[in-house]
Amino acid sequence: MSLNATIAEVTERIVERSAPLRRPYLDRMAAAADAGPARAHLTCGNQAHAYAGVVPDQEALAKGRAPNIGIVTAYNDMLSAHQPFERFPQLIRDTARAQGATAQVAGGVPAMCDGVTQGQPGMELSLFSRDVIALAAGVALSHNCFDAALYLGVCDKIVPGLIIAAATFGHIPALFLPAGPMPSGLPNDEKAKVRQLFATGEVGRDRLMEAEMASYHSPGTCTFYGTANSNQMLMEFMGLHLPGSSFVNPNTPLRDALTVAGVERALEITALGNDYRPASQVLDEKAFVNGIVGLMATGGSTNLVLHLPAMARAAGVVLELEDFDAISSVTPLMAKVYPNGLADVNHFHAAGGLGYLIGELLEDGLLHPDTTTVAGDGLAAYAQEPKLTGDRVHWEPGPRESLNDKIVRPASDPFQKTGGLKQLSGNLGHGIMKVSAVAPERHVIEAPARIFHDQEAVKAAFKAGEFTSDTVVVVRFQGPRANGMPELHSLTPTLSVLQDRGLKVALLTDGRMSGASGKVPSAIHVSPEAAVGGPLARLREGDIVRVDAVAGTIEAVGVDLSTREPVVADLSGNAHGIGRELFEAFRAHAGTADTGAANVV
Repeated sequence: MSLNATIAEVTERIVERSAPLRRPYLDRMAAAADAGPARAHLTCGNQAHAYAGVVPDQEALAKGRAPNIGIVTAYNDMLSAHQPFERFPQLIRDTARAQGATAQVAGGVPAMCDGVTQGQPGMELSLFSRDVIALAAGVALSHNCFDAALYLGVCDKIVPGLIIAAATFGHIPALFLPAGPMPSGLPNDEKAKVRQLFATGEVGRDRLMEAEMASYHSPGTCTFYGTANSNQMLMEFMGLHLPGSSFVNPNTPLRDALTVAGVERALEITALGNDYRPASQVLDEKAFVNGIVGLMATGGSTNLVLHLPAMARAAGVVLELEDFDAISSVTPLMAKVYPNGLADVNHFHAAGGLGYLIGELLEDGLLHPDTTTVAGDGLAAYAQEPKLTGDRVHWEPGPRESLNDKIVRPASDPFQKTGGLKQLSGNLGHGIMKVSAVAPERHVIEAPARIFHDQEAVKAAFKAGEFTSDTVVVVRFQGPRANGMPELHSLTPTLSVLQDRGLKVALLTDGRMSGASGKVPSAIHVSPEAAVGGPLARLREGDIVRVDAVAGTIEAVGVDLSTREPVVADLSGNAHGIGRELFEAFRAHAGTADTGAANVV
């Protein structure tokens, strides 16, 4: 089928808008590639330092005739999703040696777990950790010894930060190796019920702890469809994973075989071979459009609306909120994975998963089929699924019918005709809402505003019984410049209880919610943020606010905000403690949420 007209139009708009940045970027990458294999330009002293620690590979490295892979790893065992990476470097090195090549751990990058820092001061470092990850990966690759890079990262800010680095070093190939999700534990909806019971005081912390530990129980990615698993989806739609590799469980024969195959493929696509595929050619405008289509078709994380513009900018591609909105308007919602449904990512994978969705979307003309990927030319390879023959992986055609239509459906019979995200704009600024998990009768909320300057104040008001009528809960001074834009996920149980009591309730904030944001209508990422005098700073308690996901508006009804002076908050409490003082420069130079909150100087 021919490419959908809206997808084609949006792509052309992005190409035209990006040209002033994209052309010089590609010129820089071409010049770096033309300089030849990096090690040829190092002095003998440079090289001796680089090879001293890898005695078995010193001779091969010194000759410089075979590829050398740089491994950039986000391994730690604080994150269950990253714990499996502990054994990846040795497997990568062994595989490279078997091919007559070499591999070195170029460096490590930090990786924090938002599940640990939710509602804590450390969450104020979370967004900016993306930029730190990009910087740390840049330091690792600056040794200029590598013909390709393998990136080991899964979770929220880690993949976006690594993509920014991969684009910056876009003259060498980049291949991402996932670790896979943990096996299914306590169902996510049951965990959510216990959280709500704890919020109302009906169960104690012992019952809450029991539920949490039964849900998050082993190595691997958390099984709900939040930012981490949305990242994995994105890497397949953008052609940076091997096909079908995202949701294979850790420490299994197929997972290991996919890692081996990833190393072998990375060696094949360096400039020393006959199939050179630098990251700059993979990360083009079409790839980013395909990624946004995947985000909409799966009802993925709102955090990627924040990260994708920053990722794209590193490759000279300029994305705007209107691109997300237009793509959402023609992309069917084909998956229901928690919080959009009851299934987790293991169930999704078993029902046909990404291979089925990509095949359907290609057939429906909603994806660019002719992108460059690490697997080959064209996205059709990603409609296949990996299988084992002995200890080797091969690919077979994926299912062409859903194996469970309560989890995945064809493009012709989707859960919703449009995607999971909606752009919002009005006299309160512009932002987004994830609508895929919100019941249609809650897509429009009009009610008096209750205004708060942090999420703890909201929870205190809830415990005091102050929410007794329909309310738009406004939490302002939560943007990048105010306090680093922490997720406000700990508000979800509180607001869910109010909604379940029959109240019409919505959240309006210049902050962000978890990538697993659920059933409460939440207008988030509102820009300009309150800390720079944005409209939210001019809103007053009791103003009537309309959050309308149908019309795509956020309005203070009957109010001329221009006549009011903006409120100025005391933000000194955000400046110190748990490392926040180290990030003052990031807060001071952060861009707006709609442009990715990337640091600008």
